Amino acid sequence: MARMARKDIGEIRGIIARAKRLDVIFGVVGVLALGLGLLTFATLFVDMALDGYSRLTPDFFTEFPSRHAERAGILSAWVGTTLVMLVTACVAVPLSVAAGIYLEEYAPRNWITDIIEINIANLAGVPSIIYGLLALGLFVYEFNLGQSILTAGLTLALLILPVVIVATREAIRSIPSHIREGAYALGATKWQVVQHHILPYSMGGIMTGVIIGMARAIGETAPIITIGALTFIAFLPASPVTGTFPFLSFEWLQSPFTVMPIQIFNWTSRPDPNFHANAAAAGFVLVLMTLIMNGLAIWLRYRIRRNIKW
Repeated sequence: MARMARKDIGEIRGIIARAKRLDVIFGVVGVLALGLGLLTFATLFVDMALDGYSRLTPDFFTEFPSRHAERAGILSAWVGTTLVMLVTACVAVPLSVAAGIYLEEYAPRNWITDIIEINIANLAGVPSIIYGLLALGLFVYEFNLGQSILTAGLTLALLILPVVIVATREAIRSIPSHIREGAYALGATKWQVVQHHILPYSMGGIMTGVIIGMARAIGETAPIITIGALTFIAFLPASPVTGTFPFLSFEWLQSPFTVMPIQIFNWTSRPDPNFHANAAAAGFVLVLMTLIMNGLAIWLRYRIRRNIKW
């Protein structure tokens, strides 16, 4: 019996040792995969910076596109990108968060809800060109919104809605059930539970979904081209701020536009190597805009999490 017990203990120790070795191997493979991804990104980023460094001057940000590479700038492109992203965020974030809360907290569990959930999951994988065709028929021709900043923002909002909805639902599901039960035990209504507990505790995960969605939207080209974005534009939309009451103007929503990815595509399609340097500089700026946008969202997520008391 003693020999059998020692044998069993030896087998258990062997199993534990093999499991630890597998853990170490998996950890090493994960670190190598992460390092490979980061190295690839850093290489491409540095290569863009070196190719476009000579064009990263103040004039490059304040000049309009030109047929002469040395005088071409990205003023209309980065302004258009900023305004389109503003419309996208203002439309997509409230709608997607509200939809995620409804599906997770309020929607009855029946076949209709199941169909909606399946369709949302499938829409997250639909090619972006399909959203462009949908927007062309719906927003441009049916609603007569034209080939404008508003149309572009609504199109990209549709594109990222499924991503943020799925992230919102996963963030809500991660909240421990005892938080809801404690709130209900104290007499809170469903909306009070959502407002004071569900939303604050899940905001970190929701912001992660928003970051992923906005990072995808800012680099999209196919749907923007489909709805008629211009490849060459030498003017800016009307200013959102005016000097007279009510000090706000929404004329810019109906303005023609271009965005950074289209400007980069236009320059890379030209044979002149000077335009390729402009494209590299514009690509570097686009990556920086994405990093700044993501950094702001991460900072907000950190502030929200820090103020939460479990």
